[in-house]
Amino acid sequence: MGAEPVQRRGAESAEVTEAVIAAAIEVHRELGPGMLESIYQNAMQMELAARGIAFEAQKPIPVLYKGQRLSNDLRLDLIVANEVIVEIKSVAAIQAVHAAQLLSYLRLTRLSVGLLLNFNAATLKQGIKRVSNSPGLSAASATLR
Repeated sequence: MGAEPVQRRGAESAEVTEAVIAAAIEVHRELGPGMLESIYQNAMQMELAARGIAFEAQKPIPVLYKGQRLSNDLRLDLIVANEVIVEIKSVAAIQAVHAAQLLSYLRLTRLSVGLLLNFNAATLKQGIKRVSNSPGLSAASATLR
């Protein structure tokens, strides 16, 4: 159904999410809220590259419906270190549908961790949600502290 990702758990995923959040904080600090998602996408790519963090941007993921591949692929904002999906938003507030969307992406790619980053928040800390697709962990998103 998509790329065959390397699934890592625990400390390694935590290190990746921490690195992504640090990069996102720098982007938010520099640009502030109110820009288009595409601006934050480009800035995140620049920041991750500057930090030497491996990522793929706008990665096409094939989608199957009843065993047949659809003619259009899903495009993920970022996949970082082949293990964390990053979904970039610039909205008034993250909604439950955003977390559900990211959870669907995680299931489709068989990855276990995703981050929703809403750059339209006054402080980025208010705009971060972690979503997990791991057994034994809540599939619902939780605000990072």
